[in-house]
Amino acid sequence: MTEKSDPLIVPPGGAGTRLDSWLAAQRPEHSRARWQQLIRAGCVRVNGTPRKISQELRASDAVDYTLPPPEPIGLIAQDIPLNILYEDADILVLNKPPDLVVHPAAGHASGTLVNALLHHCHDLAGIGGELRPGIVHRLDKDTSGALVVAKNEIALNGLVRQFKSGRVQKEYLALAWGRPEPARGTIATLIGRDPRHRKKMSAHPKSGRPARTDYEVLEQFADSAVLRLRIPTGRTHQIRVHLAHLGHPVIGDTVYGRARRNARPAPAARQMLHAQQLAFDHPRTGAPLVFMAPVPEDFRTLWRALRARDQESALPGAGGRVTSRAS
Repeated sequence: MTEKSDPLIVPPGGAGTRLDSWLAAQRPEHSRARWQQLIRAGCVRVNGTPRKISQELRASDAVDYTLPPPEPIGLIAQDIPLNILYEDADILVLNKPPDLVVHPAAGHASGTLVNALLHHCHDLAGIGGELRPGIVHRLDKDTSGALVVAKNEIALNGLVRQFKSGRVQKEYLALAWGRPEPARGTIATLIGRDPRHRKKMSAHPKSGRPARTDYEVLEQFADSAVLRLRIPTGRTHQIRVHLAHLGHPVIGDTVYGRARRNARPAPAARQMLHAQQLAFDHPRTGAPLVFMAPVPEDFRTLWRALRARDQESALPGAGGRVTSRAS
């Protein structure tokens, strides 16, 4: 349904301000880029006449606009089961399972989280003029855990600001190879495209963006460890790149780690990385929210198997000793 606004009168303090900037300040439920899109389409008028994005406003100008209904994005809605942790009219938080791609891309035109959300959400308000969910952040296909999705532009813009400012708290669990030393520390590097492998990221790029990962060992085994990680930044593949840079790649990561021959227990079928906790302020109400995503069974199974293997090797006559510890 098309929405037509009442005129907005420009006060003396708004004189000289660009049309797109002024509208973005007056109606922050839409981004500046969205207002520019609407202005180009002739949906915004100043004193009854469509104007350019760069139009400088004068005191007492009357600005009105028309919002066309959001357009379908051409993706099919699919009934894919979702593990919903929380949902209201603005946001949805879910526990993403491993092996689920978040957004359609080459090779994954269907069967994604977006396809599932189009089927599940019947109250999408439209984002950027399209009837789609707002993907604020992503988890790799094989990474499980907590992920928040916006249902409208107010929620999307509010969440984007929190992610950019570092106010969103993200905590992960990982099963990693080796014995990280020290048992608690920080990894801080630039992360950018690998100069030799363009589909990979690197902690030694020619150019990149600062990234920080704080880690601690929760349980140490003979040749592997359970880690808790917090990432104030959110670069592509950040944890996987940083742990590989530290010399302790995520178990099952075939991109940044190496396959372990004769691994015992059996090699993992995917990278053992789980987004366990996500905390942020509600983008409309400002209320603090914290969500915990239960650890998936394959992660728990391997964790238990690593512990059992070390306990077995410590039995009399086994030629080993207990190496697991908590930090």
